[in-house]
Amino acid sequence: MSRQVNIVVAGDGSEIHDEPHIRDRRITMRYIHVLVEERGLDAQTVAERFDLTAAAVYHALAYYHDHPEEMRAVEEARRERHDAAADDPRIVTGPEDLPDS
Repeated sequence: MSRQVNIVVAGDGSEIHDEPHIRDRRITMRYIHVLVEERGLDAQTVAERFDLTAAAVYHALAYYHDHPEEMRAVEEARRERHDAAADDPRIVTGPEDLPDS
C-alpha cells in the first residue's frame, strides 16, 4: 500500500515563502498554474524543468483549483505589493530601476 505525502505547504505555515508552494521548494502553486494552464506547457515538461514528478505538478494544480479563495487572496496581495513598489522609487523591481554605475 502506498502512502501519499503532502507536497504542498501553505504560505502561513512556511518559513521560505508567503504563498502555497511545493514543500522544500520555492515553486508556488500559482506559478505551476501559470506554466501549465496559461502558457500551455505539458505537466511532464514542467516536472522535468524543476526536477519534480508529474504527480507533484498535478497535486499543485489540484491544490490551486481546490482553494480558489486562497489563490485569489494570494493574487490580490501580489498586485498590492506590485502597485506599492511602482509608487516607491526605493524598491527595485527590475534592472531598469538600478542606478547607473
